[in-house]
Amino acid sequence: MDHYGERRVGRAPDAGGCPVRRGPDGVWRVSGYEEARAVLRATATVQAGLGVETVEKLPSRFRRPVLYRDGPGHREDRRQTARFFTPRRVDEHYREVMVRVAEAQLDTVRETGRGHLADMSFHLAIEVAGAVIGLTESRPGIRGRLERFFPEKFGTPGLTSLHGIRWLVRQNSNWLRVYWGDVRPAVRARRRRRRDDLISHLLDGGCSSGEILGECLTFAAAGMVTTREFVNMAAWHLFGDTALLARYRAADEPGRTAILQEILRLEPVIGRLRRRTTAPLRLPGGGQDPGAEVTVPAGELIDILLHRANLDARTVGERPERLCPGRPMAAGAGAPGLSFGDGAHKCPGAAIALLETDVFLSRLFALPGIRMATPPKVGFKDGIDSYELPGLTVVLTGRT
Repeated sequence: MDHYGERRVGRAPDAGGCPVRRGPDGVWRVSGYEEARAVLRATATVQAGLGVETVEKLPSRFRRPVLYRDGPGHREDRRQTARFFTPRRVDEHYREVMVRVAEAQLDTVRETGRGHLADMSFHLAIEVAGAVIGLTESRPGIRGRLERFFPEKFGTPGLTSLHGIRWLVRQNSNWLRVYWGDVRPAVRARRRRRRDDLISHLLDGGCSSGEILGECLTFAAAGMVTTREFVNMAAWHLFGDTALLARYRAADEPGRTAILQEILRLEPVIGRLRRRTTAPLRLPGGGQDPGAEVTVPAGELIDILLHRANLDARTVGERPERLCPGRPMAAGAGAPGLSFGDGAHKCPGAAIALLETDVFLSRLFALPGIRMATPPKVGFKDGIDSYELPGLTVVLTGRT
């Protein structure tokens, strides 16, 4: 098997020891692959982190976005919306949008000789996610509205601190901008005539405009921001490794997808997920003995360290820190590792993200003379340990 580069972003290395351990702060940290997957698949847990503390403050009559729900109701909602994300639907309904938008963005590079990858990939992600959600009647400026909305960090704002008051005021204003500029026009159009998209489905389910706004923002965060960052990460790896780029250019679509999946295993956009136990949870990995178990009591907070679990040699094989497309994984483990999560809250848009990234990058790297002029800057959102990669610019050789 061919091995290529290592991680481009620095994340805290695993200190070794037990793959399940309780820290001095009382938080349980899970760094093993099988152990992390067991937590994500457990039914005796609920979502934690990702701003769930803020959502819990909403009135009880307000339907929570699907990201923040658990149990039978959540599973039924996921079942009903699964049809929007099947590989067949992605290919038949969204590929044309991806190709059209990607070509339009790359036309700028062809004409001017340069482009900012974060801008191009975010525009692509907005258009594709908008087609899935139904945000197709937006007023000009959707990108700015979305960028203002997404928080710099996820926290527990409130009226007990100046930071909390400022956060609430700013976010209330941003919610209104997205509602009036994007969600309200889409809802009004679909009240007149339903379409085959998420907003129409939510209207059929009796959701209010405010509840639809919450769902739209949840799906937008998952489908726009994370995809933008992964496009930039994959491009960075390909620009920086001539052998890997040659393999990508020569491969068919499944071969290119395998490369992207391995980049994602090595560099998950979101590095950390959190759960809180609702009952005692028995997990493997309590010690050096392979048969050992550890029990996490009810009411405990668990940090699932995806970026470490994806390097677990027990599951991903030898040299886990190196990029190896098509590497043999343990039975039941997917090529991207746990980068899309697992269990009831597994990201439904995996097929969309991978195809969208390949549609764009395969065309970008087909441009004669394309090269990276400046690498991205690396930033992190600490709450979910996700990276941000602004600043990657591309140019065509011989153009200014």
